[in-house]
Amino acid sequence: MLTSLQIRNIVLIEALDLDFRAGLGVLTGETGAGKSILLDALGLVLGNRAETSLVRAGEEKASVTATFEFAAMPPLLADALDDAGVEIEPGEPLLLRRQVKADGGSKAFVNGQPVGVAVLRSLAPALVELHGQHDDRGLVNPRGHRELLTRYAGMDEGRVAEAWAAWRKAEDALAEAKRVAADAQAEEELLTAHVEELEKLAPVAGEEEELALARADMQKGERLADDLSDLGHVFAGSDGPLAQLRTAARKLDRIAEDHPALGEALAALDRALIEGGEAEEALGRANEALAFDPQVLDDTERRLFDLRAAARKHDVEVDALPAKLEAMREALDAITHSGERIAGLERKAFDAGAHYHAEAETLSAARVEAARRLDKAVAAELAPLKLDAAKFRTAVQRLPEERWGPHGMDGVEFLIATNPGAPYAPLAKIASGGELSRFILALKVALAEEGGAAVIIFDEIDRGVGGAVASAIGDRLARLASGSSGGGASAGANGGAAGQLLAVTHSPQVAARGGSHYMIAKSSEGTVTRTSVRMLDAGQRVEEIARMLSGAEITPEARAQAERLLEGV
Repeated sequence: MLTSLQIRNIVLIEALDLDFRAGLGVLTGETGAGKSILLDALGLVLGNRAETSLVRAGEEKASVTATFEFAAMPPLLADALDDAGVEIEPGEPLLLRRQVKADGGSKAFVNGQPVGVAVLRSLAPALVELHGQHDDRGLVNPRGHRELLTRYAGMDEGRVAEAWAAWRKAEDALAEAKRVAADAQAEEELLTAHVEELEKLAPVAGEEEELALARADMQKGERLADDLSDLGHVFAGSDGPLAQLRTAARKLDRIAEDHPALGEALAALDRALIEGGEAEEALGRANEALAFDPQVLDDTERRLFDLRAAARKHDVEVDALPAKLEAMREALDAITHSGERIAGLERKAFDAGAHYHAEAETLSAARVEAARRLDKAVAAELAPLKLDAAKFRTAVQRLPEERWGPHGMDGVEFLIATNPGAPYAPLAKIASGGELSRFILALKVALAEEGGAAVIIFDEIDRGVGGAVASAIGDRLARLASGSSGGGASAGANGGAAGQLLAVTHSPQVAARGGSHYMIAKSSEGTVTRTSVRMLDAGQRVEEIARMLSGAEITPEARAQAERLLEGV
């Protein structure tokens, strides 16, 4: 429950410390006294947008601290704290604090630890449920009815949303596979020709470099072979240098016997002949080494040109041709086996669809059961609100398949019939202003019985009613706060009430039912205006309720009536 609220420098509130009790607490005060400021302050600490206009004029910053205490941590709040990564010890109070600067920016804290504002927002649904004077449109608009009924059923749409996402993913994968298969089949003939062409070429990674090097070597050899051939002609033939040296050596040999001095010259010629012979042999070996088959060069060049032409054709590097061939083989294989793959994806899509149907049917059944309970709960509220002849029905209808989604397969709308035998129709279409207000009140009270929040706040939901109707409203709020549904309404999943209700009211009949009574007042000192709140004792309650009954001038009759209202509680 909400045990205390500390407000500093929020609009007209300079400093305010409020303690709250379990049960029904009522807040009263004259129009314009600042009741909405309290709700704005509480909304701020629950993660609402931090408007700089909330900071009291002349102050640098404002802050709000709300303290919640629990005998046992409610499961809804425990889950929210766990999701937010916030840990508190058993029995430890939960302190939420929000600070707003006048020049913009805000800070948020949970039990003194800085957190993002999103954490406060995530905790808010488990802490406070507000039924305000401005949420009628949400109850009248059918767009919100499905979510309200789902919450009333104690369900959420998470499992259905996950199943829907999985089904959509499976259907999208199937559609994409069919599209790819159709596109591939249209290109199958061309793809087959390309594969056959590349398989015949049989490219090998790194082959281009090897062929280019071999080609360069052979081209060099071809040029050297011409030069060596010319040298061969120099050495060969009868007029070649070696032949002439041999002729000279023979002649010298014949005359060297008669002239010993010529022996040295003959020895030199012999050495020259030996060296020349070795040179001739070396040239022969080099010529053999550089010799190549011109056909090999032609084949090498043709292979290199074919590989490069294929690479240009498929817009890849030559070394990427093997990978390109493999990719086209896989594409052809996919075409060949596309039927099997599509069949597998169809099975997955079918299974995903069946799972979605099962989850959606479970949610739908919960909604139908919740609709029955909600109809019964609202019906129990109608008679005390002087709508005895009216009927309420929660219509849960199966939507056409094209309108299914993460929310399930249902359309939900709240319908009423104001007179016996009259057809059911939407709230806004057949109810008069007064009737609509009372129908919405009945619905709010019935929905509040299922609330899982620690505290439920009703903001002037009794406006425009009085007398017996206002008394019935006060009686219902008091029973909700005590945890007793009464009046034939079905008990909620959380015991029928949050155990703590706060009601901002202008009705003396409602104010008289409060277990605790807070009066909000505005005062002025010169140019400074302040809003204050104080808890009333028994005597002060008589005066405040008498004021609500009679206005500015409190008469003895009003006091007597106020005392009777309080005694009747």
